[in-house]
Amino acid sequence: TLLRDFADPNAVEAKLEEVERRNLAVYGYGAKGFTLSMMETALEVSNAAVSPRVLREILDAGREMMRHPHEPLPGVAEALEQLSRRARLILVTKGDLFHQEMKLAASGLGSHFSGVEIVSEKTPETYARIFARHGGRAEDAVMAGNSVRSDILPMLDAGGYAALIPYPLVWSHEAADPPADHPRFRQLDSLAELPCWLQEIASA
Repeated sequence: TLLRDFADPNAVEAKLEEVERRNLAVYGYGAKGFTLSMMETALEVSNAAVSPRVLREILDAGREMMRHPHEPLPGVAEALEQLSRRARLILVTKGDLFHQEMKLAASGLGSHFSGVEIVSEKTPETYARIFARHGGRAEDAVMAGNSVRSDILPMLDAGGYAALIPYPLVWSHEAADPPADHPRFRQLDSLAELPCWLQEIASA
């Protein structure tokens, strides 16, 4: 909307995605990098003619993202409490260190985790290294997340189990086809279903 004088919404969105992908290696993941990519997009689509007022609005939007309240999805706190009684929980997330720490503190869920790992990228090597550092093996661990690309595929490649819990909004960069036939993969409707799958794994 802010850039409608320079390009139609589809063109702006396509340019933003292009800029985001280009900047991942520089800014990494997170709201700060996204804000910088929005500003860069505004400058590119307007040929640097965008007004200071619009750039200020983009900065304000980025600041609002950083301050936005973080409410856990329904049932998450209860599921984590149940899971933490039967296994060690490690939170593995990628993004800006300060923002991720702030979100975890605001969520009130930090006490359920034995460890927190904020990484620049999720790869099979990342998972193997993290679980070894916490005294385990990827082969004996389960990763639950909403990104096939970051949470599911690399964990399966590391030899572990992976539970996909889909969320309606998925960035195209994170999109991939679920490995439906993989014996260590399961798609769940919510985190509340994870304890039952863990019981199936233990029984098998």
